[in-house]
Amino acid sequence: MRLLATALLALMSAIFIATYIIKSEWIWLAYLRAFAEAGMIGACADWFAVVALFRHPLGLPIPHTAIVPHNKERIGGAIGRFISNNFLSPKVLTAKIREIDPAGWAARWLSDPANANRVARRVTTALPQIVRALPRDDINAFLARATRSGIEAIPAAPLASKVLSVLWAQGETQALVERAITIAARVLTDNRDRIKLSVTQKSSRFIPKWVDAIVADKIVSGLTQLLEEMRDPAHPWRTELGAAVDKLIDDLATEPEMYARGEAFKAEILRNPVVLEQVNRLWTEIGARLDAHSDSYINQISDGVEQVLATLGQRMASDERIHAAINGFVRIAALRIIAPRRAEIGAFITQVVERWDTATLVNRIELQVGRDLQYIRINGTVVGGLVGLIIFTITRWL
Repeated sequence: MRLLATALLALMSAIFIATYIIKSEWIWLAYLRAFAEAGMIGACADWFAVVALFRHPLGLPIPHTAIVPHNKERIGGAIGRFISNNFLSPKVLTAKIREIDPAGWAARWLSDPANANRVARRVTTALPQIVRALPRDDINAFLARATRSGIEAIPAAPLASKVLSVLWAQGETQALVERAITIAARVLTDNRDRIKLSVTQKSSRFIPKWVDAIVADKIVSGLTQLLEEMRDPAHPWRTELGAAVDKLIDDLATEPEMYARGEAFKAEILRNPVVLEQVNRLWTEIGARLDAHSDSYINQISDGVEQVLATLGQRMASDERIHAAINGFVRIAALRIIAPRRAEIGAFITQVVERWDTATLVNRIELQVGRDLQYIRINGTVVGGLVGLIIFTITRWL
């Protein structure tokens, strides 16, 4: 563009010289010479104006030239204030952030399987290094505090009531009772001789041994028959057991005495040094397993993380409540982080501009606006020529 503007000045100069040298009676030749002369004046004036912004024209220290180098500090401060006041004010930020949909962008990005896979791979690969880099003593202390706080925050008796009610409703406790009956029956059968010996030893010496044997057989047979009868869910003892379990579930949930006993039991567990020692060993064992078996678990963890990310993306896209909550959180965080520090951001921009050397500043500004400035030279040449032609024409006519 600079070459084009300079070539246009050279063209005006050539036309002026040619029309001055040519001796002819052509009337229009004077008008052409007036246009070229005024075009040269306009081109030179605008060249001086454009060059004076960035440097001294022809190297001459003319006053009020090289404006940008002489006002570098003022320009930096103005840029910093302009950005902080017009782009980082709470009102402008609020309006702009409302136009942004970070949750939608994240959902679309995570919906791409390649992105989710890439993130999962990077996280899984970096996991052993992250674990080794973390301070283990601090992590152990944190886990111990977190475990203790978590246990203390949950009432023991109501929790036990809920767990027991779920197990009882799903038949797990009934299956346990069936298993206990089977084991008891097998124990009686396998230890029949030992029971006979025990009855004989504790019986009176006046009772014959064969009587003791009959009594022992009757005891074992009776107990075995009773256990077989208890396999029936409608057995009175099973019904009584069910009622007792239901009462226990209700007492654990509502009775203050059971609540107090549960809290006392929980406190006793928390005071046990074995529990704290196991928690302290947890992180060490995790780190050792990560180091020793990294190749075996990396694919499983990566697949799990990838599935979680893909599911998260789908939920963010389909659940309007989650979508709005994430957007609201991001907007509030951005406002709280950026708006209070807009003066610091403006000062940082000012410092960066002030640290630039003069040549760098001039080159960067000139590269941004230089094309338009060269258009000023071109327009000055054409407009100057037209204005000179009009003045010459009016003068001739008058």
